[in-house]
Amino acid sequence: MKKQGANKKTKIFAAMSGGVDSSVAALLLQKQGYALVGCYIKGWYPPGVVCNWKEDRRDAMRVCAKLGVPFITVDAEKEYKKEVVDYMVREYKAGRTPNPDIMCNKSIKFGVFLNKALDMGADYIATGHYVKKLSASGGKTCELVTAKDLNKDQSYFLWTLTQEQLKYCLFPLGEILKTEVRKIAKENDLATAEKEESQGVCFIGEFNMEDFLKKYIKPKKGKITTSRGEIVGEHNGLAFYTVGQRHGFGYAGGNGGPYYVVEKDFKKNELIVAEKLDEREFAKTEVDIMGVNWIDVIVPKTNRNYLARIRYRQPLEKCKISKVSKKSAKIVFDNPQRAVTPGQSLVVYDGKKMLGGGIIQF
Repeated sequence: MKKQGANKKTKIFAAMSGGVDSSVAALLLQKQGYALVGCYIKGWYPPGVVCNWKEDRRDAMRVCAKLGVPFITVDAEKEYKKEVVDYMVREYKAGRTPNPDIMCNKSIKFGVFLNKALDMGADYIATGHYVKKLSASGGKTCELVTAKDLNKDQSYFLWTLTQEQLKYCLFPLGEILKTEVRKIAKENDLATAEKEESQGVCFIGEFNMEDFLKKYIKPKKGKITTSRGEIVGEHNGLAFYTVGQRHGFGYAGGNGGPYYVVEKDFKKNELIVAEKLDEREFAKTEVDIMGVNWIDVIVPKTNRNYLARIRYRQPLEKCKISKVSKKSAKIVFDNPQRAVTPGQSLVVYDGKKMLGGGIIQF
């Protein structure tokens, strides 16, 4: 792997989303003396859905103009539709709840974009993710560690990355707080300094997921039943609901609290819901994951103490790995976990080091 010292001959293609994070990441690299190329990755956008991609692209262009660096658009529309959107629809059809942002990172940012950047002469790519990349094994491998800003840490979304991808990646924001990023953007008069955080699906933004899915998945109505067997309503199709979801099914008796989705019975086409107190009965201590990727290739040891989370921003929970292979594992938590959702990602840590993760199974 080439040395990452400041060198005008080292060319870095920076992924520019049009947001403040990627803007500052590019700025920091430029100040370190690298030869920088700003890149906007164009994805696929659902027909009829209002999307700000043109505005985001213009903002990325403005930042590059301010920095005086070249700007290009990388077309990943076909790949995004196939690898992210089609995958997302396929998973919902199967009754699982996928995480499109993780698949976007795997297949688009660190797949299509990385490959195209290298083909165009890049030495590295850079993104605005809040995560640290460190050298390990005497520089032979890389490892990912949680960011300095734990509130913004995005290591959870990067568990699919491989050593082959990581050796070409830079993450300039790993040692910086979000407040510092805003300050740097303002001090350097970047067009994105006051821009609000983007929400929703990677590259698309916020939209009504159920309305979108109905274009691809035929609704199949069924009963909504409480964990005690009481029928409380009718659902539009199990694919449109997520375990742990609080929904407008009315209010339960007793404590008068809302209902939460706890199970999906595909044989009976029934959606099972429970009050908050009853929901605890459906918490799980053992979780099976498939499609596992271990960042440093080495399979973690069983019966050691680790940490893990089953959703982004969830506090890390103590756990052990009881069974493990290169592609599957059984994670045993010290405490029962609520709303364990098939299709979502479970990510394992050893202290601050992110070991890898996998997809939660039924």
